[in-house]
Amino acid sequence: MDQPSGRSFMQVLCEKYSPENFPYRRGPGMGVHVPATPQGSPMKDRLNLPSVLVLNSCGITCAGDEKEIAAFCAHVSELDLSDNKLEDWHEVSKIVSNVPQLEFLNLSSNPLNLSVLERTCAGSFSGVRKLVLNNSKASWETVHTILQELPDLEELFLCLNDYETVSCPSICCHSLKLLHITDNNLQDWTEIRKLGVMFPSLDTLVLANNHLNAIEEPDDSLARLFPNLRSISLHKSGLQSWEDIDKLNSFPKLEEVRLLGIPLLQPYTTEERRKLVIARLPSVSKLNGSVVTDGEREDSERFFIRYYVDVPQEEVPFRYHELITKYGKLEPLAEVDLRPQSSAKVEVHFNDQVEEMSIRLDQTVAELKKQLKTLVQLPTSNMLLYYFDHEAPFGPEEMKYSSRALHSFGIRDGDKIFVESKTK
Repeated sequence: MDQPSGRSFMQVLCEKYSPENFPYRRGPGMGVHVPATPQGSPMKDRLNLPSVLVLNSCGITCAGDEKEIAAFCAHVSELDLSDNKLEDWHEVSKIVSNVPQLEFLNLSSNPLNLSVLERTCAGSFSGVRKLVLNNSKASWETVHTILQELPDLEELFLCLNDYETVSCPSICCHSLKLLHITDNNLQDWTEIRKLGVMFPSLDTLVLANNHLNAIEEPDDSLARLFPNLRSISLHKSGLQSWEDIDKLNSFPKLEEVRLLGIPLLQPYTTEERRKLVIARLPSVSKLNGSVVTDGEREDSERFFIRYYVDVPQEEVPFRYHELITKYGKLEPLAEVDLRPQSSAKVEVHFNDQVEEMSIRLDQTVAELKKQLKTLVQLPTSNMLLYYFDHEAPFGPEEMKYSSRALHSFGIRDGDKIFVESKTK
């Protein structure tokens, strides 16, 4: 269907990759190749095409001359047609069927929901391994047709399609390893579990920005539903219970989890969130994109024990008892105040007099002399000060620099300050 205001795939291809706009260069690393074309083709030697074609946002509505597509796209392996005006699957089929090496196809943000995908059309996609249908509003019927005709499909992107439910096909897709289904409206676990039925070989499941509120499934059933799942993203889901986090341990091969922005973790500090999650997921080696080291795991598990040590027995999670078996009962860490001392009680010695007084440690030697002026009846210009640390073996230290702060001497309670007159 070629709308008057639209443009064909071949027309856009000619414009973008003409020698004037995309000059052919020889040399290593360029990744540009001009395929062999039929003798007598009017397009021969006029286009310089790479194996990755990016034709997004070009107003494409139809395929154009199929012979020319076949002549120039025989080597193309990746094709980005996102954000165009393709609404007829037949036109998409005309393009794809003439790109025999195609493995990656991006059809995002095309209004393809306006037509029905027939199996004969979908058959032209058979070699595609990665398919992106984000914001295409593709129906589940369309997805099922694709799954039947793409035996080697490994990655599927179905984001922003307004799905509230999941429809299962009659036949499972055993080839799919990665599914991105973010930014939809999936709330109930009964819908998510269908994905496990549809894709038993799934390695990575990205559910970010859905509204999943709980994982309601027996542990043994979870293991059967997602036996090969290695990575799951529940970023900005609606999970509100620690029991849901514990459920993730039922996936036998799970190694990577993303759990940012869920209601359950909002009341906790950043440190508490990470440590409490790590401690609950003993098999996870990467959390929120960061590797969990052996040291961090041990710190987190010890933190977990101390966090729950004073919690009533009936509220203590099962994981606590597992970790007690591993580490034993741990005492709460002593609170150490590492802030510098603000004042100290010292003995001031002058002649034969000894006076105990409190001095501020944020003041300078010059300011201390002013404070002592009345006590020792000496002008500051005629005053010598010596600091004596009662634990130091080196004797008194002259406080000769007027601008030096008292805290830099390490003055503590019980230390001594000797005052002498310069004219003595």
